Amino acid sequence: MNRKERKQVRKFVALIMLLSAVLTGCTQSPKNGAAPPQNVDPNHQVQVNQTAPQKKEITDPAGVAQRLEQIAGSVPNVESANCVVFGNTAVVGINVPQGMDRAKVGTVKLSVAEALKHDPYGVDALVTADMDLAERLRRVRDHVMNGRPINGFAEEMAAIIGRIVPQVPRDVVPPQTNPNR
Repeated sequence: MNRKERKQVRKFVALIMLLSAVLTGCTQSPKNGAAPPQNVDPNHQVQVNQTAPQKKEITDPAGVAQRLEQIAGSVPNVESANCVVFGNTAVVGINVPQGMDRAKVGTVKLSVAEALKHDPYGVDALVTADMDLAERLRRVRDHVMNGRPINGFAEEMAAIIGRIVPQVPRDVVPPQTNPNR
């Protein structure tokens, strides 16, 4: 055996020894008679208690909406705010001065979120500075105030979805003309 072959054999033996040491170390039981952990179920899932606070139940939607609008409106550079509460979720739309650059709008939106964070109902509110969504939220709010919460919400949601869903040319059906007219 030449010198190069002996060197390769030594590397191979060292590799085998290292591999066996690693595998042996991974399969050893706990030392000092320690028992395996008992908080792990047979499927190796650890049980954890929920630590995040639950959403506060909204019992007076109109009052919560008005309160969140006032908080949002008190933030500098917020011209107006509209809030809609459905179930246990509040959505706040803010209007900012026209021509404000996107970075500044983001800062104002973050400031509103920080202001709402200190309110028990506002901490879970959704904040938007999108002009179109804020206007639609105002319309939904007006419908709710006029006693048409379901119809107003359905109409505005249809309009929002109509803007989001793309139109595929293949799906366009030409209007049928009535030959009797």
